[in-house]
Amino acid sequence: MTGQNDRDSKLEALTATRTLNPRPEAVTDPGFTAEAFFDSRDVVQVKYEMVRRVEVEQIPVSQAAAAFGFSRQSLYTARAALAQGGMPALIPAKPGPKSGWKLTEEVLDHLDQVLSGAPATTCRQLAGIVAERFGVSVHPRSVERALARRRASEQPGESDDAGQAGERGPKSR
Repeated sequence: MTGQNDRDSKLEALTATRTLNPRPEAVTDPGFTAEAFFDSRDVVQVKYEMVRRVEVEQIPVSQAAAAFGFSRQSLYTARAALAQGGMPALIPAKPGPKSGWKLTEEVLDHLDQVLSGAPATTCRQLAGIVAERFGVSVHPRSVERALARRRASEQPGESDDAGQAGERGPKSR
């Protein structure tokens, strides 16, 4: 009974850390199928062992990739990641955008120019300007947050809440 609970808790841990192998059944390497030590559900362990077999045991890349359920390109990518960043580099990155892609530096520079000429411009108006000039739709609150982040990074040591409402920048109206 304890064995099943251990497997369930490991499954939960792998899922929570984004290290659950989406295709554990594709791992046919004898080390994973014959021994209880290796866990084909752990993608970091599978990728590490795949790279190790190629590097240390000199198994051909195509053979190792097939035995571990990955493409040759995945093996090359894992090998480069391991060489550059060690084991932590094998943990899959969080999915989704890594930063704002609509409110780029170019867009924020333009908005700063608009605000320098017309400081009373609202975030709703700025969002309209972005849509007209750059062809992207942004929410006024996103404009407000992006400008606040930019100002905070330009003035180290001051927090966003330090100023009064009138000093925060354009309003979200």
